[in-house]
Amino acid sequence: MPFQFKPCQDISGPVIIEPSCFADNRGFFMETFKKSEFAAHGMTLPFVQDNHSLSIGHVVRGLHYQLPPKSQGKLLRVFQGRIWDVAVDLRADSPTFLKWLAVELDDREHRMLYLPPGFAHGFATLSERVHLFYKCTAEYDALLDRGIRWNDPQLNLPWPLAAAQISPKDSRLPLLSVDEFKELAW
Repeated sequence: MPFQFKPCQDISGPVIIEPSCFADNRGFFMETFKKSEFAAHGMTLPFVQDNHSLSIGHVVRGLHYQLPPKSQGKLLRVFQGRIWDVAVDLRADSPTFLKWLAVELDDREHRMLYLPPGFAHGFATLSERVHLFYKCTAEYDALLDRGIRWNDPQLNLPWPLAAAQISPKDSRLPLLSVDEFKELAW
């Protein structure tokens, strides 16, 4: 079996995926996506866009999401480096509404994280260079692009950086407003 799928215990929807990695003295080989395997574990949304970001050390990106009808599910994988990856449940009908989870992803264990639509996403770099690759279930639409400030006191996320570089865009993101999510159908 090329993958092990481990649903997150505290929040329904996100799944940690551990691919089988076949290594020898030449390097390694692994499958990073297989439609039939993912569909067998309930992940049937089509991936329509791939993104690759490069971040230097001591960076926080996020918390980003996209509104319906183009809300994005994401399959995240660190190609180089290590991150503290965060997801916040924005699905008002979910029993874990506004709960968050954090997972370390790196280029050694090769674990991936699947987030269904309805989650805000962000990460902090834990190495001096990070290449993050992610597949999305909807194309980016600037008109539907939204976010929550990374250090929102309502979420009280324990970011693992004493000081972080934040983009001007992310610094201007609004604080959480619970009412804006009550009418959304992710």
